[in-house]
Amino acid sequence: MGDITIPEGKIGLATLCSIVVNGVLLKHGIPIDSKFGGILQLKNGEPLRFVELIHYSGSSLDPSEIFIRGKMTSVNDVARNGEGKILANFREIPALSRPLVEDLIAGFREAGINGILAVGEVGKELAQTNVDINKAGMILVGGLNPVAAAHEKGFDVENKAMSTVMEFDDLYSIEKL
Repeated sequence: MGDITIPEGKIGLATLCSIVVNGVLLKHGIPIDSKFGGILQLKNGEPLRFVELIHYSGSSLDPSEIFIRGKMTSVNDVARNGEGKILANFREIPALSRPLVEDLIAGFREAGINGILAVGEVGKELAQTNVDINKAGMILVGGLNPVAAAHEKGFDVENKAMSTVMEFDDLYSIEKL
């Protein structure tokens, strides 16, 4: 997978990192401020609040890997009944770029990328998280949620977050397995 060799007897699973959204937005001239990675509580399939978070500015480790190792997710519960805790990331975008971001989200969805969970109103909190003035909050689903789900089921997982680059066209849905 990319430049990673999968050891004999292991299965490799490639997921999209939420940083892909950053790259697309930057390519369209939209600066994005990555605030933190955390555990997002969902209720009835909707974001409720972040129950744990690690600010990117305060850590050299990937927050998702820490939360997976700490057994802090309930991704399988969310998949079954829309309630539980998933890995998610919080970003802020400039207020003036919000309409363009909405257009780009439509493009992501057409490509089969559904990782943008919510975009908030300008200057208003999102999932009980404060947002700076003249900014809008954005919640992205963490790319390692499938890995977290496998870990919850007792599989021995090894994460290599943000470790390689692959062509999007080389990926396919897990349902095709």
